[in-house]
Amino acid sequence: MTDDVRPNPLPLDPTFPPSSFSGALRAHDLVPTWEIPPGDMTALRPAHGTTILALQYSDGVVMIGDRQATEGHTVAHRRMQKVFAADNYSAVAISGTAGVAVEMIRLFQTELEHYEKLEGARLSLEGKANYLATMVRNHLPLAFQGLVVIPLFCGFDEEAGVGRLYSFDVVGGRYEETEYATSGSGGREAKAYLRGNFRPGLDEEEALTVGLTALVVAAEEDTATAGPDVRRGIYPTVVTVTRAGYAEVDGDRVATLSTGAMEAGV
Repeated sequence: MTDDVRPNPLPLDPTFPPSSFSGALRAHDLVPTWEIPPGDMTALRPAHGTTILALQYSDGVVMIGDRQATEGHTVAHRRMQKVFAADNYSAVAISGTAGVAVEMIRLFQTELEHYEKLEGARLSLEGKANYLATMVRNHLPLAFQGLVVIPLFCGFDEEAGVGRLYSFDVVGGRYEETEYATSGSGGREAKAYLRGNFRPGLDEEEALTVGLTALVVAAEEDTATAGPDVRRGIYPTVVTVTRAGYAEVDGDRVATLSTGAMEAGV
């Protein structure tokens, strides 16, 4: 063997396991693969998650998602969850192709848990956002076939002591937003409302009210977005991320605030 030739490393016997869960699967040749046929996959009529939004307030970030998923012009699901805990100090919301988006978030959650177990520390908030951007970018081949996923991500930066939020584009671009962000079919209408009604330093009650009203306004203009459904008892998913961590807002409180938001949004 010459000096410039090195033996191949043993793929099943890494010196240290990778911090990435996907990397660990690759090291053991266990990465799942899918045969993706050419053509536009929207002909399959997959369910789509619609409107999500997030906004900063004095203690952190509020994140809200409506509950409706659509198949074209048809309601596919009325109780879909679009907002999830990424870990104890961050949250992620999904818009786009519902089934693919949910699987992406499950893998993202596993990646963060895997990293924390191996490294003994949480990945930085910036690192989490960068990793999610990479996942969206890796999804690009499916996006070109119409199976688009665009998340929102937020968390509490323990070092800076503030809540931060990030938006993404279809090719994995990651953008930190300083006040609020929206995504999904009703995102434009929600953002227009937030542009006129958001102000820095909102307290939690004010932030919840402004965010829910933005969703109600979006539902008035966008048929794919569902506002609060009082008759069925279906209300948006609402979470906060603060110094105390990720927390789901109590359902009764969301119902009360949603009623006020519906009156304000008319």
